[in-house]
Amino acid sequence: MAPLARSPYTGKSRRLVIAFDIGTTYSGVSYSILTPGEIPEIYPVTRFPHQGHVGGNCKIPTVIYYDKQGRVCATGIDDLGDFEPDEVENWTKVQWFKMHLRPQSSATSDAADHITPLPPNKTVIDIFVDFMEYLYDCTRKYIQETFPNQPDFLVSMDRNNAIDFILTHPNGWEGSQQAQMRQAAVRAKLVPDTDAGRARVRFVTEGEASLHLCIQRGLMTPEMERGEGVLIVDAGGGTIDISAYSRNLAAKEKNAFEEIAAAQCFFQGSIYVTNRARCFIENRLNGSKFQENIKYIVNAFDKQSKLTFRNNRPLFVPSNSMEKDAKLGMFKGSVRLEKEDVVGFFKPSIDCIVNAIKEQRRTAKKTISTVFLVGGFAASDLLFSQIEISMKTLGVKFFRPDSNVNKAVADGGVSYFIDHSVTARVSKYACGIRCNPTYDSNDQEHRQRSSQVFRSVDGYQRLPNSFDIILPKDTKVSETKEFRRSYNRTSTNRSDFRYLADPILCYKGSSPRPRWTDVDAGSYSTLCNVVDNGQLINTSRYISNGGYYIVEYDVVLAFGLTELAAQYAWKENVS
Repeated sequence: MAPLARSPYTGKSRRLVIAFDIGTTYSGVSYSILTPGEIPEIYPVTRFPHQGHVGGNCKIPTVIYYDKQGRVCATGIDDLGDFEPDEVENWTKVQWFKMHLRPQSSATSDAADHITPLPPNKTVIDIFVDFMEYLYDCTRKYIQETFPNQPDFLVSMDRNNAIDFILTHPNGWEGSQQAQMRQAAVRAKLVPDTDAGRARVRFVTEGEASLHLCIQRGLMTPEMERGEGVLIVDAGGGTIDISAYSRNLAAKEKNAFEEIAAAQCFFQGSIYVTNRARCFIENRLNGSKFQENIKYIVNAFDKQSKLTFRNNRPLFVPSNSMEKDAKLGMFKGSVRLEKEDVVGFFKPSIDCIVNAIKEQRRTAKKTISTVFLVGGFAASDLLFSQIEISMKTLGVKFFRPDSNVNKAVADGGVSYFIDHSVTARVSKYACGIRCNPTYDSNDQEHRQRSSQVFRSVDGYQRLPNSFDIILPKDTKVSETKEFRRSYNRTSTNRSDFRYLADPILCYKGSSPRPRWTDVDAGSYSTLCNVVDNGQLINTSRYISNGGYYIVEYDVVLAFGLTELAAQYAWKENVS
């Protein structure tokens, strides 16, 4: 299929769209200048200070160095060869910091054991702020140098609040992570700390950004054209993101897609392969005369040897030592790792991806006949070849797009803003609120909780800790569809209604019908809070025969976009 043919931009004024892909190991930036009547084009930022030839000149290492006072000394660079040795001696290298933002749950607890700790007196948001400031500064300089005949362009965009930012993130990131990333964007002065400013920061999952990129580059199979499912496996530095889509044949737009299974996210990216290699090398060389070479060997494995290993011979990793010790596998200039051991470093990640593909094919609402392996980790020859073997047995077409696609998730972020190809998504979890339902003696579970019954001010017997589902799991959600449920609150004191709030909970456990928040309590987490600051009190009614006040309202959820929207709704002046 030919690359996506865009229509001219229909907005009334010029805008600038900038997408940041802050990855666990590498990061990139893309942008587009939207001019009314002109067809938008997407460009990567390809010049950064100290940049070598990483990622085809469109990505830099996600690395920051701090001094002892916590000041930024260098950003986006692995090799400090340009700096004086005495200068860098007391610097602290911070990498993989993105993983500290992950949702806190049992599913992510094991990942914490393998993540580099943050430096003292620095939070993950502090580091995001510093990195965003750097990316934005580099982007502005790049645009100014690329369009020298428009010296006032960025000034006018700033003045007119005409810059939109797209931040990509793993499939598993939720409302809390998005809120923290938006907070970092405000502190980094990407946007002002106002409602209008914060609204100019938007989010898209890395899986969905990768789909947009594949569509943009014309990577469509005949099966996809016919409406069969396609699976995007975004194998990155930290996470493996699995997303399933199919073309919406009923839509007016040719390139409209819908999610056909709940997206998944696993902590089995390339850094975990490196960590398994590190443990193996440390076990072999700790206490030997080569102990001081361990850091060098692990770094060489990570940067050079890992992606080129093919499982047809032993792997020789540079060791920075000319001494030999056959028992330890040390030869002049390298350490020998047997192929079976190296395959073992990769196996958990490979098994994770293959099992996830099978699960997505089982649960998807359409047949999945095509799989795209994208992301930086996709460059691994072993990863690709092992998954390919499994896909052949399943009869699935399996592709690894060229490296330019794998290194341009930020392009997909901009495409998400411009092209908006995904029109429906599938809810990953059951979402709702905690409430106190009326006690029902005919309900067995209610009877089992009879000792918890209390009488509310309206005279009804009620039970606490009920989970009332507003949006069920695995529900197809279009961008315009709302999910709502009606509730009420009662009190003998009307002023209690001046401030109302409900945490929106999601259930991530295995129960197909979760009912109580005190059962499998660790599987519940708060997505966001819906808050009323004094408007609902005006709708309250006094129930004279009960001696109490009541407010009635709906809780409304909208999940069609990549962010959750939650709000109260109520009726006013209804006779």
